Amino acid sequence: MTASTAFGQAAATGTAPAFDAARALALAQETFDIEAAAVLGLKARTGAAFARAVEAMLAVTGRVVVMGMGKSGHIGRKVAATLASTGTAAMFVHPAEASHGDLGMIKPADLVLAISNGGESDEITAILPVLKRLGAPLVAMTGNAQSTLARHADIVLDSGVAKEACPLNLAPTASTTAQLALGDALAVALLDARGFRTEDFARSHPGGALGRKLLTHLRDVMRAGGAVPRVGADTPFTELMREMSAKGLGASAVVDGEGRVLGIFTDGDLRRLVEKGRDLRGLTAREVMHPNPRGVIRDDVLAVEAAELMEKHRINSVLVIDDQGRLCGAVSSNDLMRAKVI
Repeated sequence: MTASTAFGQAAATGTAPAFDAARALALAQETFDIEAAAVLGLKARTGAAFARAVEAMLAVTGRVVVMGMGKSGHIGRKVAATLASTGTAAMFVHPAEASHGDLGMIKPADLVLAISNGGESDEITAILPVLKRLGAPLVAMTGNAQSTLARHADIVLDSGVAKEACPLNLAPTASTTAQLALGDALAVALLDARGFRTEDFARSHPGGALGRKLLTHLRDVMRAGGAVPRVGADTPFTELMREMSAKGLGASAVVDGEGRVLGIFTDGDLRRLVEKGRDLRGLTAREVMHPNPRGVIRDDVLAVEAAELMEKHRINSVLVIDDQGRLCGAVSSNDLMRAKVI
């Protein structure tokens, strides 16, 4: 007996069976199998109609207006949001509200993407004649190619599934998963066709962690001016240590007369010298520095590149130079964490 059969028998008797952990796990695994099969089943049915839908959406001078009722409406909202965030102007219009004035939001220059598994949602079928008179192209995403929605559509995308994951075969589960996957496929095809780039994505997500990583430049978060620890090559060791302590970076740049980086001295370098038992009092910065440091980066790069450089070389800070190679800043991993770049 399968998990869904056992569920059906319990439902038929009107009894609430005691919780069975094994059955719950079996139902979860069966759900994964059914929904995975539903998504994979789309591959064989996605062909010329899909390409025409993408082409039509690319040609739209207005917006892609997504519609759907119930669970299909929830999917529609997500599809509209994904399209909008990946370069395709889109919005969601609730079909029930559309017949009470929101149809005024839809213009002939728009394209309507209507989502309905059965294709017979009353709220959608009621406004189909108005949409046709408006002249906006209509793309249907439905599991019923003979439905009213499909007959009125200019392009039909088949989102049908063999069965729902619901043990009663009633609750929209596999069908909404298929709709979501098909909506994502449209968004991916469209962003690729538009040449949508990482920078474009970042501009539409400025408030999130991804936006900060892709939009924050190093010069926006680095320490600059007097906050940057630096000494000349002939600076005595004691003054070098005072500079490091005062600036709190755990390192100091060693620069020439024009401000170009000659080397760096870090807390780690100090520890290694102490372990060797060297008398440091008479030494200069030139004698203790690490020449040609790996942790040097331009100020016009993204801050995330500094994080990648630190990770690559397993260091905690980097020196920042301008286009002339002169020291202009410094940044530590803590600075990047405070800026929420990492």
